[in-house]
Amino acid sequence: MRILVMGGTWFLGKHIAEDALARGWAVTTFNRGRSGRDVDGVEPVRGDRTNRDDLDRLAQHGPWDAVIDTSSSDLPPRDVLAAAVALCPSARRWVHISTVSVYEGWPHQPLTDASPLLDCPADADESFGYTGADGSPTTYGFQKAGGERAVTEAFGDAAVLLRPGVILGPGEYVGRLPWWLERTQRGGRILAPGPADQRIQPVDVRDVARFALDQASGSDSGGFNVTHPDGITFRSFLEACLSATGGAGAPVWADPAVLVEQGVKQWTELPLWRTHAGVWAVDSGRAVAAGLRCRPIVDTVRDTWQWWAADGRPVDHPRWAEHGIAPEKEAKILASL
Repeated sequence: MRILVMGGTWFLGKHIAEDALARGWAVTTFNRGRSGRDVDGVEPVRGDRTNRDDLDRLAQHGPWDAVIDTSSSDLPPRDVLAAAVALCPSARRWVHISTVSVYEGWPHQPLTDASPLLDCPADADESFGYTGADGSPTTYGFQKAGGERAVTEAFGDAAVLLRPGVILGPGEYVGRLPWWLERTQRGGRILAPGPADQRIQPVDVRDVARFALDQASGSDSGGFNVTHPDGITFRSFLEACLSATGGAGAPVWADPAVLVEQGVKQWTELPLWRTHAGVWAVDSGRAVAAGLRCRPIVDTVRDTWQWWAADGRPVDHPRWAEHGIAPEKEAKILASL
């Protein structure tokens, strides 16, 4: 197998490149060379994916059996379309990393792979879409839906669309799990979002990488929700964080209504917490039937702590600063409970 990874130097792209090389595949990566280090053994190609001349130069390094695109999160659909069209003559398949945010019903409703999508043209620019008053739908979701349409227009039945919810694991750049790990290591009374038995569905980056590569070499097409089929309760998640870090903390479970009243920002100040009914109700049955296998989330927690303790933050990223509640705010809320 010969594959092209759009990105390939950090988090999911890095794990995909490493896993592909371990399989004995030939791997080309394409990026600007600004974030992370090239994985040893890949053929790195430098360039800007929004520049047509750079894309044409990249195409000369093909052909590839598949392209795996991990680097389109901040791009408008028209740029995704331009890359897909430019590389289509040089690639048999395109595996696109998308998001559950493309669904009309997320995060309010339980979702399947057949749930309705947001509507966005394949050639839309960055101005298309809107964010609702309650935070959904989002401009990001519209843009990613347009990106999916762009890939499908270019590759047809050879397009695979992977829709993860939250990806955790070694190399995480957003800061969700690292924040909880640092907080539990610090110990003391820990503000925890109730109910404690709420199940969450984060998926390990290594399992997403493996599934993406399996799809690159397979024959399936269309969309797959990539969420943990079993999940874990928030209580067990925090217990795993405490166990991994050796922290002596004690979670104090707060009613969601209290957290909302106290102005705690959902999804960020207490990472992974959100009150919407569908946020952790995303069915991944089609992906499981196609071979998705997810390790226990406690293993993800343990391995992330080992990586974090050894290496620290992988790259500077603006989303990092969004995550985690200020100690003073947490203490004030704990005192009121």
